[in-house]
Amino acid sequence: MSKFDIDEALIRKLAKLLKETGLTEIEFETDDARIRVNAGASGPVAAAAPALAAPAAAAAVATAADAPAAGSISSPMVGTAYLSPEPNAAAFVKVGDRVAKGQTILIIEAMKVMNPIPSPHAGTVTQILVQDGQPVEFGEPLMVVA
Repeated sequence: MSKFDIDEALIRKLAKLLKETGLTEIEFETDDARIRVNAGASGPVAAAAPALAAPAAAAAVATAADAPAAGSISSPMVGTAYLSPEPNAAAFVKVGDRVAKGQTILIIEAMKVMNPIPSPHAGTVTQILVQDGQPVEFGEPLMVVA
């Protein structure tokens, strides 16, 4: 098991987020560490463990089977996708629109918070893969900007 420095400020920030949102557990992962904070009956508890790499063969199979289209933008969270800033308003983008890097292309509502999703790169919207008000999963393709 590899050693790593525990980021106390991050743990405190995650514990505060649990308290503010009413969640009972939150997990944060980087390339070399994973931190899970759980608010049990006695309050927040943190557990840290090194992140485990997926076996190369399994990762290669998954990539080949589920390879997203070039320019595909995936959901960074679980929630509900909205294509416009409010009901009856024009959509942020439509097929054929040019977008700039960082431009909001849709919103994902998660836990009553509206999270703007920016385009990670400039290009033209070639496909919109979700409908307004559709529930989305983490990693689910939302749009293609090529």
